Amino acid sequence: MERTKIAKLLTAGEVGKPVMVKGWVRTKRGNKNVAFVALNDGSTVHHLQLVLDVQKFDEDLLKKVTTGACLCAAGNLVASQGGGQSVEVVVDSLELYGTADPETYPLQKKGHSLEFLREISHLRPRTNTFGCVLRIRHAMAYAIHKFFNDNGFYYLHTPLITGSDAEGAGAMFQVTTLEVGNPPRTPKNEVDYAQDFFGKPTNLTVSGQLEGELGALALGEIYTFGPTFRAENSNTPRHLAEFWMIEPEMAFYEIKDNMDLAEKFIKYLVQYALDNCRDDLQFLNDMYDKELLQRLQSVCSTDFVRLSYTDGIKILEQCGQKFEFPVYWGADLQSEHERYLVEQHFQRPVILTDYPKEIKAFYMKQNEDGKTVRAMDVLFPKIGEIIGGSQREESLEKLQQRIDELNIDTKTMWWYLDTRRFGSAPHSGFGLGFERLLLFVTGMGNIRDVIPFARTPKNAEF
Repeated sequence: MERTKIAKLLTAGEVGKPVMVKGWVRTKRGNKNVAFVALNDGSTVHHLQLVLDVQKFDEDLLKKVTTGACLCAAGNLVASQGGGQSVEVVVDSLELYGTADPETYPLQKKGHSLEFLREISHLRPRTNTFGCVLRIRHAMAYAIHKFFNDNGFYYLHTPLITGSDAEGAGAMFQVTTLEVGNPPRTPKNEVDYAQDFFGKPTNLTVSGQLEGELGALALGEIYTFGPTFRAENSNTPRHLAEFWMIEPEMAFYEIKDNMDLAEKFIKYLVQYALDNCRDDLQFLNDMYDKELLQRLQSVCSTDFVRLSYTDGIKILEQCGQKFEFPVYWGADLQSEHERYLVEQHFQRPVILTDYPKEIKAFYMKQNEDGKTVRAMDVLFPKIGEIIGGSQREESLEKLQQRIDELNIDTKTMWWYLDTRRFGSAPHSGFGLGFERLLLFVTGMGNIRDVIPFARTPKNAEF
């Protein structure tokens, strides 16, 4: 007999048919005559109830059926006699794959804090909460690929090891084969990177954007979706050292086209979650965030506000709200500012545009006023910035001038400048942090809880 997944049995199981299920025990209860086992195999947040006639099974075997144990059960699928489930399995045969000692299994009891579960992230996927989160994470990854494929984009794999710093921030993880404690030196006593594996300093990437632009200026519309790395010593609920980014780049898109795509894209993802992850979302709504489903539905049904940075600053300056960080034209907006605009003033997502060039990256297209650039940030409730992007500067002269102003080493950017030297074209793009998206979709409050294995300062256990 072939195994049937629990999700299928609970939605389309045929009563009266023999079935085989495999999974992990969540709870066991009963009396001297009958035992009831809640089994979960990861395919759904809901458990399947197994009904065991105690007299039919070896006593020692049943004693080992405890929370966390893994087993295979075969029997007949019948209409449930109790509440809480429509069907259950009356078990005829039982095989125990692996035991879980009640004295040492960390998930023996319910109600563990999220902080405690982060300490046992190798086991936390077995909880209801993280089963929901990881299934939603899978669904969102699939939806991202589906959206871009269905809209004519090509998936481009950009390098994880790079010799450039896309953001100019410098907070990068170095990649080297040189002996860390005693690297070779030049006559000037500098590290001799000519002897390193790549013959130059290299790092883990902070973004695939610059390489993505190369693809867009050949294929038209591309997207990247992969891990990125930042060596910032940030222990906050919003930062990870290793996270995933989605970065589309589009030739012939100007800033309005870019905003239109960003709004269409994120609405598609949220609607996909509502259509395909309803049980998991309902669990998270009930357990963690009572407004989650309502918030997700409102995003899909609401037009995003489009507002200039300058107008946004005016609203913040005149609102009468006290902020931790001061508000003035030229300030890099903080999460508290962004969330005020979204949650209190407009009560809907906002796309903020035309930021001061001094607080944005060198590659953004300069506006005619000489002070601002065609940047755009999509701001969401509870999150703040969820997407950041811009129209890219296609003028070689203006791009070179901005690089010189910021003292960026042109020698490492020659290949990027070539795209403006040979057949330059208007183009745009944006970046969506995958974990930021998941924070919004799941309602979880800490970014460490929407990635299977969080990489943060002093934490790389696996």
